Amino acid sequence: MGKRIFYFLLTNVLVLLTISIIFSVTGAGNYITATGGLDLGALLVFSAIIGFSGSFISLAMSRWMAKRMMGVQVLNPDGALSSEERAVVEKVHRLSRAAGLTHMPEVGIYHSPEVNAFATGPSKKRSLVAVSTGLLREMDDDAVEGVIAHEVAHVANGDMVTMTLLQGVVNTFVVFLARIAAWIASRFAREEMAPIVHFIAVIVFQIVFSILGSLVVFAYSRHREYHADRGGADLAGKDKMVHALQMLKAYSSRMKGEDDTAISTLKINGRRKSAMFSTHPDLDERISRLQAK
Repeated sequence: MGKRIFYFLLTNVLVLLTISIIFSVTGAGNYITATGGLDLGALLVFSAIIGFSGSFISLAMSRWMAKRMMGVQVLNPDGALSSEERAVVEKVHRLSRAAGLTHMPEVGIYHSPEVNAFATGPSKKRSLVAVSTGLLREMDDDAVEGVIAHEVAHVANGDMVTMTLLQGVVNTFVVFLARIAAWIASRFAREEMAPIVHFIAVIVFQIVFSILGSLVVFAYSRHREYHADRGGADLAGKDKMVHALQMLKAYSSRMKGEDDTAISTLKINGRRKSAMFSTHPDLDERISRLQAK
């Protein structure tokens, strides 16, 4: 489930850097006054333009990026499908109709041993729900339905748009603060080196502040997982949603000794040692909240 966040954040950082570099090279949106000071008003407007442009471009590219980076095989509902593929398509479409979606998401499967699923896309009309072959192999039919219901709930909730707006605000502050810090750093350089120092410092500070800003996005991601769990329970039934989380917990326990920290941010179960950098809440807490629902 965390893959949608990972790809959105990755695309956002890359797009933000690209736009910033283009603006810096072309001299567009100049916020440095003739006396060498900062025009904070102009800088804030400049930062908002870049920040929200970066987040909305990232949203528009999210489905395309996910397909390319994960090698998702999109399933044609009218094509020749295996019984397993047909079952996945049927579940996604049935649950989507139950969620009130008028346009069915694209449905895909990608080859990976990890137990995972994700949903992404710029809108409810242009969404993608994908599951891994590992998830289909490790989980029973009820658990698979619970996981898919959770992902369909994400689409129905439209939380990618909410995240985009949040990311736009975060980006605005990232760009704003990075340029103030870069301007301060350039004051300590020789006059002829100041523009180069400023250019390099902008990139460095922007990356650093983007990482710090991602903590806000991660916090929102954890919050919305509870909402998607409730939505999944409404669509597939509470028992199936709880069962899915319990199977994820059992799988997580089996994999506990593996050295996979490099990809742990992508896991459906969110097994991160630091809660601040986790896209998902603790599984025990998610199960407990659902059972109390």
